Amino acid sequence: MRYAYAITGALLLGGTAIAVTTSSNVGAQVAQNEGLTAAAPAGAPASLADMVEKLQPAVVNISTKQRVKVQNPFAGTPFGDLFGQGGGGQPQTRQAQSLGSGFLISADGYIVTNNHVVSAGAEGASVDSITVTMTDKQEFPAKLIGRDPATDLAVLKIESPKPLPFVKFGDSTKARVGDWVVAIGNPFALSGTVTAGIISALHRGTGGSYDKFIQTDASINQGNSGGPMFDMRGNVIGINSQILSPSGGNVGIGFAIPSEQAAPIVQTLRTGKSITRGYLGVQISPLGEDLADSLGLAKNRGEFVQGVEPGKGAEKAGIKAGDVIVSVAGQEVTADQNLSSIVANQAIGARVPIVLIRNGQRQTVTAIVGERPSEDELNNFAQPQGDEDFSQQDQNPGQATQQALGISAIPLTPGIIRQLGVAADTKGVVITAVDGSTDAGAKGLRRGDVIISANNQPVASQAQLDAQAKAVSAQGRNAILLQVLRRGQPAIFLPVRLRDK
Repeated sequence: MRYAYAITGALLLGGTAIAVTTSSNVGAQVAQNEGLTAAAPAGAPASLADMVEKLQPAVVNISTKQRVKVQNPFAGTPFGDLFGQGGGGQPQTRQAQSLGSGFLISADGYIVTNNHVVSAGAEGASVDSITVTMTDKQEFPAKLIGRDPATDLAVLKIESPKPLPFVKFGDSTKARVGDWVVAIGNPFALSGTVTAGIISALHRGTGGSYDKFIQTDASINQGNSGGPMFDMRGNVIGINSQILSPSGGNVGIGFAIPSEQAAPIVQTLRTGKSITRGYLGVQISPLGEDLADSLGLAKNRGEFVQGVEPGKGAEKAGIKAGDVIVSVAGQEVTADQNLSSIVANQAIGARVPIVLIRNGQRQTVTAIVGERPSEDELNNFAQPQGDEDFSQQDQNPGQATQQALGISAIPLTPGIIRQLGVAADTKGVVITAVDGSTDAGAKGLRRGDVIISANNQPVASQAQLDAQAKAVSAQGRNAILLQVLRRGQPAIFLPVRLRDK
């Protein structure tokens, strides 16, 4: 069967067709595919061979050697010393390797790749060496010049006695969905692999603060990371970085860092400088459907402020938790252009106008942009994600089934406040039960959570909570905004959909 298929494929690719007819008037019959030649899509060359031949020498294979400390699995057993190579059960050091792609951007040996290609792959691991292999199999030891983990970019340098082939960045801002692109890299250590496809989407986010990926259906697999994505003019408009795959292999969804984002970062790293970014000091949430509905606003237009860091630019400008920021320095905040990326690109110390919505009213404040702290410092401000049930009691949904939101609550008292371990001056109601079939249950609200406000109004009783739910429904909205406090965590705003009538 394999042989038969191979013969058929060869005939078709060669432009030859075999047609069988049963008509007696054979001379008048012509096969439908008679005389056809290879058809190229409009705007694409009949072959990519000439372009690839020129570009391929500038694409390199990148490999690392790493040392990884692994725990002796026989530690604490009679076999600890035997299998621990005399280590007495102590962690052992093993060697590991990683493979990826990159491309030369100058004749003197500067190379761009992904940060994760040249980083230790596990906790406790360290990178001993980085090796760059050219298409002609020449190998060079590489030096790490700089890295930016936030955008997953890194710059390497190799030394060569002669000028090296290189490629230049193009302008990804001119890229359009449907444009043809070519990816070159080393998937699964298969060096010099070329794939082609189209741009499937632009400004695609995958969860990171600075995601503005180009999505493509050109085959991207493990090992393609760090390799270039070319347009039909041979310019680098993206750096292949991620894939979306349930199996680990290509399913036609790959992501590349756009050149408009990568080029200035690469230039900074190349000079040996570190990357600095603007910072306001706000904890934000996307304005999704439920949150937008609870505020009576259009979804995906702006971002919601969950918290404000003391002493930073946002607090000094008067920005408060519950505000919706819709533009910064004249740039609209949208799903494609999020707040973090806009602020990150502002100059440190710049005074920028910020348009926000507070209680349905637009207003403008001016903030001074600070410098983004390290990731460790940011984690101290981030909302804890613990799942501690401080009530230590099972919920009784039956108590909540008759309430407007599926939430049963009672007023806070000094005794309850002490039991919950929240601040003594906390005002609100404490949840005693949640109907698990409602959105409140689906969103994770539970016994012991404190509701501080509903619809931006303070609540001190079940009646006030239900009244605000009815007021929201009367305004034609399907969700209400609750401010919720859980022990050990800062208060957050949570949109909860109303019960079906």
